[in-house]
Amino acid sequence: MIYDFSADDVFEMAEQIEKNGYKFYKSAAENVTDEEAKNLLLQFADMEKEHEKIFSELRQSLFSEEKQQTVFDPQAEATLYLKALADTRVFFDKKIDFSSLKNILKDAIQAEKDSIVFYLGIKEAVPKNLGQKRLDKIIKEEMSHIRLLSNKLVQVQKL
Repeated sequence: MIYDFSADDVFEMAEQIEKNGYKFYKSAAENVTDEEAKNLLLQFADMEKEHEKIFSELRQSLFSEEKQQTVFDPQAEATLYLKALADTRVFFDKKIDFSSLKNILKDAIQAEKDSIVFYLGIKEAVPKNLGQKRLDKIIKEEMSHIRLLSNKLVQVQKL
């Protein structure tokens, strides 16, 4: 079955991915002993919370037609499907190498890249009249996070 998603569906998923990112960084911070690394990871956790808030606000600002369901879904199966995608595609429970800040940052960068690829793919499943263009904001936010993580990784590698 082909299913079109609305921008509302994707922003809801984006909020879940940010929650998962928050958990990733909090867990990483709990698993490092270096205080500077711990503080850096907690800053990234805070950024994920901020992204979640941004995506929530963007979701609230959607027009009613961008929130329309595309199929009859009384059991909210589409929502459950999107949550499952969000929970298994980006920042999901996987073996993370906590042995160094460098490895944690590499895993984080990969997760952010995975999220961008995921959003680019899901964007194709959102018709133009259901807010497809709005998803560019999510992608830009994730790209900015990659830049920050990459800059930190470069700094760590120089040490």
